[in-house]
Amino acid sequence: MSENSAPFYITTAISYPNGRPHIGHAYEAIATDVMARFQRARGRDVRLITGTDEHGLKMFQTARDQGRETIDLADEMSSYFRDMYAKLNISYDNFMRTSDAAHHAASQAIWRAMEANGDLYLDRYEGWYSVRDEAFYDESELVDGEGDARLSPQGTPVEWTVEESWFFRLSNYQDRLLALYHDQPDFIRPESRRNEVMRFVEGGLKDLSVSRTSFDWGVPVPGSPGHVMYVWVDALTTYLSGLGYPALDGDFGKFWPANIHMIGKDIVRFHTVYWPAFLMSAGLPLPQQVFGHGFLLNRGEKMSKSLGNVVDPMALADTFGVDPLRYYLLREVSFGQDGTYSAEAIVRTANADLANSFGNLAQRSLSMIFKNLDGVLSTDYAWHEDDRALLSIVDDACGNLLPREFEQLAFSTGIEEWLRAVFACNQYVDTQAPWALRKTDPDRMRAVLMTLFQVVRTLAIAIRPVVPTAADQLLEQMGIGEDARNFAALSDADWFANLAATGFKVGQPTPLFPRLELPAGEGEA
Repeated sequence: MSENSAPFYITTAISYPNGRPHIGHAYEAIATDVMARFQRARGRDVRLITGTDEHGLKMFQTARDQGRETIDLADEMSSYFRDMYAKLNISYDNFMRTSDAAHHAASQAIWRAMEANGDLYLDRYEGWYSVRDEAFYDESELVDGEGDARLSPQGTPVEWTVEESWFFRLSNYQDRLLALYHDQPDFIRPESRRNEVMRFVEGGLKDLSVSRTSFDWGVPVPGSPGHVMYVWVDALTTYLSGLGYPALDGDFGKFWPANIHMIGKDIVRFHTVYWPAFLMSAGLPLPQQVFGHGFLLNRGEKMSKSLGNVVDPMALADTFGVDPLRYYLLREVSFGQDGTYSAEAIVRTANADLANSFGNLAQRSLSMIFKNLDGVLSTDYAWHEDDRALLSIVDDACGNLLPREFEQLAFSTGIEEWLRAVFACNQYVDTQAPWALRKTDPDRMRAVLMTLFQVVRTLAIAIRPVVPTAADQLLEQMGIGEDARNFAALSDADWFANLAATGFKVGQPTPLFPRLELPAGEGEA
């Protein structure tokens, strides 16, 4: 397993808080957090930045309709996202709000840099605008709705807009963007998203309206009274302001460019066309990768308020537990593709994998050490080939196979490799039958239980980025210090002997994953 000590910077999308967070927000936050925790466990200095994109016409209109100040609405809605991140154990380093003064300074700095490069000019905008998407659309992109309604490609209403606007010379960047996609094929992942973006850019780029004058809820355009920045210039700059830009030292100097922008597939264009063009114009390095993950579907259906199937992730976490929810979303969904979920599936997966397989393995292994050996760890036993074979399987799965897949964001595949090792451990327990050896061969029983102690610790460290609370509870019961719960510790050949030498004794273990029950009313026809 190769180690990389370079700093690592990852971001979620900057969520638009026009409503409370839904399961899609939770899915993205969990995946991003797992990657951040994984890289920390690999020994890298990590920054995870998230936040809320609070400007734009939609927020302004909502606050106006409610008879309140827009900042009051933004404060309330942003707080729901903070609450969700806390609930789901998201280990972010900075939560950046676009209404913060520091973010305004960063947005105005990149604006001035683009202006100094000659890429901004004042003109008149006439075209179709979606308030819900905060996006402009060309006539050719629209679809017909009911009656004479025109809709965006996302199915949202559009309205004809006429106003004075600053424009960004996006058309000047077509060739440079295509060269970027060609020279750095991993800049956009998965490949299906890359192909979509390339077709769009090859079709020709028009200059982009980047300011508004019909409302004042936004970052003021420097030197242009009455203009506020188009929300995507403002929102995308959060990836810079979260590191302290425009200051070029400190965190920005250390962590930029981002290793990964983790976003939903519906906003790939903004992040892979507009954003790199803005950065090129401002003379700033480009992020290494933009990953557009798929949608989560509720029993195979896209969530919508009209269908009444929008799910509150806070309620899911309360019902099933945070760690089981985190595990299910990464175990069952092939990251990058659309996935589906249901209460039945969460219960089935959590019980099969966590309660029955890993949780039971840990519980019975530690219980047998506690009951049969008074909790004492020992290196005084003879190795059998079966023991060495199991240690090899687990070491390979946790030290090589899972990390290899996680590095590529193939979370479900990595977890599958880990789960195979769990299954191998349970088969080893059943084959060796230490409860029978207690009477027939106590020395062999000790060897089996010491082997199980070692593999359970390795499995817990490997899966810790996904189920951090449960893994830490288990490792605490096993006497593994916080500084020894990373991938480097897996290469320490002396850890077990050193722990045994301290006189540490295993106590009565506490179950990690209680079996889940399907809530009343779920799963019924």
